[in-house]
Amino acid sequence: MISRKNILNKFKWLNDSNRHFIISANYDGLICAAFLSHYLNWKLVGYYNMEKIWISDTGVQNKKDLIWVDLDILPRIGKTLGGHIVKLEDSIPSGFDSSCNPNILLNLSNKDFTKKYPLSTLAFLMWLFNIQIPSKNFAKFLILHSDAIWLKYQRYTKNFNDWLALLDDYKWEKLFNNIDSLNYDKKVDQIFYPQLINAGAISGFSKLHSKYLNIKSRESKFNPDWDEDSIMNIFELVSNHLSWNKPTLPAIIKRIDGVKNKCSLSQVKEIGLDKMISKKHIFSYAITSPRYFSYTTFGDNQKRVLDAKT
Repeated sequence: MISRKNILNKFKWLNDSNRHFIISANYDGLICAAFLSHYLNWKLVGYYNMEKIWISDTGVQNKKDLIWVDLDILPRIGKTLGGHIVKLEDSIPSGFDSSCNPNILLNLSNKDFTKKYPLSTLAFLMWLFNIQIPSKNFAKFLILHSDAIWLKYQRYTKNFNDWLALLDDYKWEKLFNNIDSLNYDKKVDQIFYPQLINAGAISGFSKLHSKYLNIKSRESKFNPDWDEDSIMNIFELVSNHLSWNKPTLPAIIKRIDGVKNKCSLSQVKEIGLDKMISKKHIFSYAITSPRYFSYTTFGDNQKRVLDAKT
């Protein structure tokens, strides 16, 4: 079992109110922002899409104390709430000591992809703070849409159930009841996805397909430079159906451009993870499959980018 008490004791910042945070630039980050704004009164100060950082003046002023949500970065003194595999065999950078990531909690590495955490950051937060599952169908779907966990539940049932057993003392059955069914596929196709599309909350497709109607997963990425209306539409949906406060949008004053790269995991093993991080000035990374390593660098300016660890 994973203990709520142990997590909150180890990551004491999760007990704080009024913290400043940056989110992933997608639906998953936005719904986490609504949750954290509503329940902890945290302040949204920016976005990161694994290539660019958008940040407000408040974010810059508080850069040493930022929490990066639905993200895995290599901060010097920063903190993250992430969900990627970041351990390479027996190697994990010390920068992740302050990162609350279910895969790290279970000591999972690139060798353990069949056991990877399958839920979303939002689902982890709801379990951690023991927030009641809503009863209305569309409200539940807004949670299930995060990181497409309704599809993962259909496709990776055993791993899902293993994790639900680890994250015990929670009414998961209320969220996942009848999800693995043709009837639920029909609801997604005819009711839930159309409402998201009408709200401008869909940007494209991802790789997963549903089991029954072969529905392709919809994703919701955004660019803060011009997608403010889409961001507000998602916050409006969440507020209307989950009754969570709408976060105040950060007044972005600065965009920091990086470069996103991908290489084979064998390349990283050959060099060594720590040397790879140092040589490439890696700001954030994820082991995205048993074969690939995806990372972002801000080049020679790395040390000046929010005090990143190099």
